[in-house]
Amino acid sequence: MLDYGKEAVRYDASRGGEPRAAAAAAAVLSLLPPGTGSLLDVACGTGLVTRRFAAEPGLRVTGVDATSAMARMAAARVPGAVVLGDSRRLPFPDAAFDAVSTVWLLHLLADPEEAATVVAECARVLKPGGRYVTTVDKAAAHNVGSDIDAVLAGRPVRSPVDGAARVEGYAAACGLAPAGRARFTGHGQGRSPRSTVADLFRGWFTSIPPDSAMAREYAARLADLPDQDVRRPDPVFTLRSFAEPTAQGRDRVCRNGNGSSRFR
Repeated sequence: MLDYGKEAVRYDASRGGEPRAAAAAAAVLSLLPPGTGSLLDVACGTGLVTRRFAAEPGLRVTGVDATSAMARMAAARVPGAVVLGDSRRLPFPDAAFDAVSTVWLLHLLADPEEAATVVAECARVLKPGGRYVTTVDKAAAHNVGSDIDAVLAGRPVRSPVDGAARVEGYAAACGLAPAGRARFTGHGQGRSPRSTVADLFRGWFTSIPPDSAMAREYAARLADLPDQDVRRPDPVFTLRSFAEPTAQGRDRVCRNGNGSSRFR
């Protein structure tokens, strides 16, 4: 797993910068209903996308991130609107926001139980009739059918905790109903063989220990590919939107990933 405290300084440049942020923010905003007045951006990272949300007229934005280095950078971009906090126990009261987003978060979580806990927290802080928007199937988006993907095809993979069907299940457990979907291009995230080798040794691929013989084997195979610095096509990411019940239909039990219940 990457150390996001250390990653903070280079995060934006290595993830497509402003073009990717603009595409992500526009896609999330396209899934919010008219009149949305407040948005919580969970795992806001460096705030590059959060800043785009905050520029939307009439939208009050709050960002939260668990990594202090990331949160500091986000706070500089969206002053007074970013707090340090854990997505598994959000530091906000029930029904505080019209919308909640988790962009590139669920895939990082350890297991489905933890992901379910995060989704339950997002549901908890939604107002009646609100929207929860999240990326799904992130790892699959990076498979663009390139020669790099062919080399990596044999690596061990875990069942994605952010798979679309799983995320729909987490949401359904909290009474959230599917409400839409969108896609956007991850500008600047196309892989080259050389950048993929660097990612191997930085711990990007969670199933391949960076100091292992397996990492060295894949690195050697990647080094044999042509056009070492030519980036292959950019990934296209998928967003799913879920609707919180209106006040009339809101009484229910929400079971989080720890098996506990919350009455709403």
